[in-house]
Amino acid sequence: MSVTAESHSLFEIDAELDSLIEEMQEQSQNGVEIPGELVDRLHAFCAAHGEKVDRIGRFVRVMEAREQFCRSEASRLADRARVAANKVERTKSMVLYYLLSKSLSKVEGREFTLRVQKNGQDSVKILDDLALPLGYRRIEARIDGVLWETIVSYLPAGLVGALECCVVESKPNAEAIKAAVARRECVPGAEVRRGSHLRVA
Repeated sequence: MSVTAESHSLFEIDAELDSLIEEMQEQSQNGVEIPGELVDRLHAFCAAHGEKVDRIGRFVRVMEAREQFCRSEASRLADRARVAANKVERTKSMVLYYLLSKSLSKVEGREFTLRVQKNGQDSVKILDDLALPLGYRRIEARIDGVLWETIVSYLPAGLVGALECCVVESKPNAEAIKAAVARRECVPGAEVRRGSHLRVA
């Protein structure tokens, strides 16, 4: 890359070109011969402009390739993390099953102790997802803005079907289920119990 392109930004090169062209036009209109130095400077900055554009283009291409690589690596590492997490969960479940089936509270090795420990709070186990009433679910929907404004302003029966089509996902609401069970209410399709997890110390 030339010294001019290296030492000037694209904005500076562009401004210099505008200044040179304006100066040359003034001299030409006044019948003055344009100095060779001015022409040489114009050529130098025109070349520098092209070099700068190419350099920026190469930089963007390199950064795009780097971004793509980083995203693919992030996806690959996320997949590996999920595999590792699944292996951890399966191993913990296996050891927990072993301890509970043998009525043991812990097993000890030279470095680690694996013990059964009660969870800090009750957890909800969904026995039949389809049987769970809507009142105990959390509804997540993606709704178009125009449709949303229409629904907010008034909700005629004709829009009920359109609203239902906007539901992206319906998940059980664990907090609502726990609260209902605490009130001695029956919640079809769910039960609340205090489970156990494996602690590695």
